[in-house]
Amino acid sequence: MAQSTVTAASTTGTYGPTVDAPGLTQLLTHVLEANTHAGRFGELPTPVCIWGPHGIGKTALVRSWARERGWGFVEIAPAQIEELGDLHGLPTRLDAGTGAARDGRTGFLPPEWVPQQPGPGILLLDDLNRADERVLRALMQLLQNHRLYSWALPDGWQIVCTANPESGDYNITTMDDALLTRMLHVTLAFDAGAWARWARAAHIDPRCVEFVTTYPEAALGRRTTPRTLVQFFRQVAPIADLDADSPRVMQLAQATLDAATAASFAQFVSSELRELPHARALLEASTATESVNLLLAAATDRHDPSRQRIDRLGTVIARLEAAVEVDGYTPGPRHGANLTAILACKQVPRDLAMRLHRTLARHNLGSLVRDRSVARRLIADVPF
Repeated sequence: MAQSTVTAASTTGTYGPTVDAPGLTQLLTHVLEANTHAGRFGELPTPVCIWGPHGIGKTALVRSWARERGWGFVEIAPAQIEELGDLHGLPTRLDAGTGAARDGRTGFLPPEWVPQQPGPGILLLDDLNRADERVLRALMQLLQNHRLYSWALPDGWQIVCTANPESGDYNITTMDDALLTRMLHVTLAFDAGAWARWARAAHIDPRCVEFVTTYPEAALGRRTTPRTLVQFFRQVAPIADLDADSPRVMQLAQATLDAATAASFAQFVSSELRELPHARALLEASTATESVNLLLAAATDRHDPSRQRIDRLGTVIARLEAAVEVDGYTPGPRHGANLTAILACKQVPRDLAMRLHRTLARHNLGSLVRDRSVARRLIADVPF
């Protein structure tokens, strides 16, 4: 099972526990499966609302969750609904059920987006709190009863919502307690390690993955989000030498990202990316001492040899993580001893050592570094 992080909600204007992407996947799986179980006894599923900044991957995660399990998936954006008729449908005369006569009452035909086939399935109300207040009021019945006027969601369908923080940074409609209490709430936080695992699986340029794992704070800004970063990374992937073609790289960065992030990326490709050792050099060094020395030399500031560059260490650790996560990775004769020495090295910040160890454990490679010196640093948080 993937490692996950769960904390109390810390993002201003959000609700529920704060989790990373693996944690959200685990929680969503539990809630939707529990809802499915309760549905067998006639209980209506409880909707889930996922809070978080724009571009962090809330919608993509829910969509992937449904597709990976073969569930139906329908996505609507309440913010784009201007007429309530787009929600409850158009009026029609109801048939009394005889097939011959109509009873004269008025009902509503379900809109085109309403699923017609039985579930399991997810109806995603994306950016719920960007909707007009009238639309939010109209959705309350759907959230609580899974129906609006004359139509209902088919059996097996569940509702998941996404929402932006109520922090003043977004043009949103504040949801009152009557609406909030109809849902379970969770907040998605950006986690560079979890994002990097997704990015490698999605074939994002490894150079760009290293940038995010080295400077995770660069992933969150007004224009810079995980979504815009991926847009930028797709554009620069065909460029073989990012430093040699720096003018074009900067143009693409400035077209997509905040100015500060664009400048940080340019600095990264002009120095750290070119000068730091690759994973193979550390893994296959002839001795553990040589492997550690390569790592520490990479972290030494050229202008101030007494200063250690934690960002550079982070880049090299990211390269090691990427090396062991590729399909078909087979440890070489020196890999275990060299990785053990790196994890036990006191100059490597404990959080970086923990991150690398978790990557090894996730790929069943923990036995490579089963050593007392490593245990003394990590046993407080990692079971052996």
